[in-house]
Amino acid sequence: MKIAVFGAGGKIGSRIVDEALNRGYFVTAVVRNPVNYNPGNKPDLKVAKADMFDSQEVETGAFDHDVVVSAYSNTHGTPASTIYEVVLPLLNGVRQAGVKRLIVVGGAGSLEVAPGVQLVDTPEFPEAYKAVALAHREALKLYQKETELEWTYVSPAAEIASGERTGVFRTGTNQLIADEQGRSFISMEDFAVAVLDEIEQPQHIREQFTVGY
Repeated sequence: MKIAVFGAGGKIGSRIVDEALNRGYFVTAVVRNPVNYNPGNKPDLKVAKADMFDSQEVETGAFDHDVVVSAYSNTHGTPASTIYEVVLPLLNGVRQAGVKRLIVVGGAGSLEVAPGVQLVDTPEFPEAYKAVALAHREALKLYQKETELEWTYVSPAAEIASGERTGVFRTGTNQLIADEQGRSFISMEDFAVAVLDEIEQPQHIREQFTVGY
């Protein structure tokens, strides 16, 4: 299997790349600035350049792959709005490339904490993360209109950080997963495991799912 990972230089994208390589897949790390991407000498890894806001460049990066993973995030001070502005160029480019399967790394804000109540709308949701969470929610709405591609939107737990790869976690659909103490957390390493598990054995075609302990 050949997997193209857009946003491969990010914290989550890099872990998805490593997990895919460790499972024996050929991976193309698609990044905006290859000169700043230093993955080391890894067999079966190719590096390609693409601007995700240009559908033609997305098409080139995605072409001749079985699966595309988007791990785009608005890093380096870019506006939160880019999270949903990138959706249409991404969808168009993947379609043009003839790739049917798309995995999108999303946000947790759109997950329900009670019937009809999403995490981002709760009073205790941190104001500092609200713009990004709302942008992710708008992006999800755009993906939900897509009927041609076999997309999957993967939401992490409320907290995601570097940690241990245990391979032991829970998955759900659109409801926040929390432990007995009420903490909602997943390591980036186990999040990457969940992404590759979904690629290998699709369970959530054209829907959102989430990962947590």
